[in-house]
Amino acid sequence: MVDERTPDIAAGRLTAEQYVANFNDLHPPLDRHQALVESDRCYFCYDAPCVTACPTGIDIPLFLREILTENPKGAGETILSANILGGMCARVCPTETLCEEACVREKAEGKPVRIGELQRYATDALMADETQPFVRAAPTGKRVAVVGGGPAGLSCAHRLAVHGHDVVIFDARPKIGGLNEYGIAAYKTPGGFAQAEVDFILSIGGITVEPGKALGRDFSVDSLREEFDAVFIGVGLAGVNALRLAGEDQPGVSDAVAYIAELRQTDDLAALPVGRRIVVIGGGMTAIDIASQSKRLGAEDVTIVYRRGADRMGASEYERELAQTDGVTIKFNAQPTALVTDGGRVTGITFEYTAENGAGLAGTGETFTLDTDMVFKAIGQTFVPEALNGAGQAIAIDSGRIQVDDERRTSLAGVWAGRDCIVGGEDLTVVAVEDGKIAAESINRALAG
Repeated sequence: MVDERTPDIAAGRLTAEQYVANFNDLHPPLDRHQALVESDRCYFCYDAPCVTACPTGIDIPLFLREILTENPKGAGETILSANILGGMCARVCPTETLCEEACVREKAEGKPVRIGELQRYATDALMADETQPFVRAAPTGKRVAVVGGGPAGLSCAHRLAVHGHDVVIFDARPKIGGLNEYGIAAYKTPGGFAQAEVDFILSIGGITVEPGKALGRDFSVDSLREEFDAVFIGVGLAGVNALRLAGEDQPGVSDAVAYIAELRQTDDLAALPVGRRIVVIGGGMTAIDIASQSKRLGAEDVTIVYRRGADRMGASEYERELAQTDGVTIKFNAQPTALVTDGGRVTGITFEYTAENGAGLAGTGETFTLDTDMVFKAIGQTFVPEALNGAGQAIAIDSGRIQVDDERRTSLAGVWAGRDCIVGGEDLTVVAVEDGKIAAESINRALAG
C-alpha cells in the first residue's frame, strides 16, 4: 500500500469543506416535479427496446407510468421485483450504454429519458418508506449456502428467501456488499447507501450472514455440500494482475482496487495520503474511479495511460468525460516498460507507444517518461480457482473461471455460480444481479424436485 513517508505523498491536502464538496452525491436526486416532467417524456413503447437492453429485464415503461401517476413506491416495487439491487444499479449502471442508449428518444433527439435517475427516484421512495414489499413463502425446510455477499450473492439469497428457503451468506470481508461496498467510487454512493440497501434486502428474513469466513480457508465446497441442500458461488476476483516490471514492490506503487476499498471504508478522507502526481495504468472503470478520486483527494496531476485506443477502453465515454471534467488526462496507445526509482521509491514510469497490427498489439519503439509520486495498477483482476479447495478438479474451469450452463449450474451437482467468477459476460453489477436471480430460480426448481 501507500507509504506516506515518501516525498510528495501526503494526507490532508484539502480543507474539510473541499472534501465534502468533492465526495458529495455525483447526481443529486430528482425532486417530485423533475420526476414527473421527465417520466412524461417516455413514449411507453410496446416491446420497448429499453427493456430488452436491461440485463435484468425491468419493465421500464411500467415503472415510468407509475411515477407519472404519482405512485413512486409502486414504481420502486416494479423495479425491485426484477432487480433487487435496483437502487444501487440506478447509481452505478452504465445506463448510457444500456437502457438509455436504446431509448427511442435517444435515437430521435439525442436526449434519452433519464431512466437511471428516475429509477433512483422510485427505489429511494420505496426504501424511505421502510416497508418490505416482498413476502416470504412458507418455510420449505431447505438450506442454501451462498458464498460471496456481493451483488450476485445478495440477489440469489433474496430470491431464495422469497421462495421460503433458509439462506446463509458467507463472505471473507467484515461487511457484505462486495463491489458495491468496497469497489465503487465514493461520490457515486455517498451516505452509506450500499449498507442501507443490504439491510433492506436482509429484512425479508430467512437470511443469515457469516462475515469474515473465506472459501478455501474456513470451509470448502465439499463441506458446504454436506451441510446444505444447495450451494451458490458468487465470489469476486481475488487476484490482481501485475505490471511485471522491476521495482513494482517499491513504495509508491499501489493496487487501485485496494486503495478504493480503503477510501470507501475510511471515516476521514483527510487521513488518506495521496501524491501530487499520479499515474494510473488501465482502461476500465477501476482506472477511472481511482483517477477521479485521486484528483478529488487533492492530487495535482493525474494521468491515465491505456495501452489501446479509446474505442477499446472498458470505461464508457461518459465515464471518461467525467474523469476529464475532474481534470484527469487520458493517454492512449501506450504500455509501461519500466519504473524509474530513486532511493528505494518510484519517481517515474516509462511507456512505449503501441500500435495494432495483424498479430495484435505491438510496441513502436518510441518511448516517453512521466514523473510520478504514485502509480496505481488498474489492469484487471483474476479469479483464484484454488479457493475451490479440493472441488477444483470436479468444477470445470474454462479460461481461468468457473464454467456454467444457462441456468448457472456448474459441473458439480448441487453447485451453482454467478458473475465475476464465471466464464463470459460483462462484469457489471446489473449482470451479477441477473446471474443471482437466474441461479436462484434454478435452485428453487431443483429443491422442489
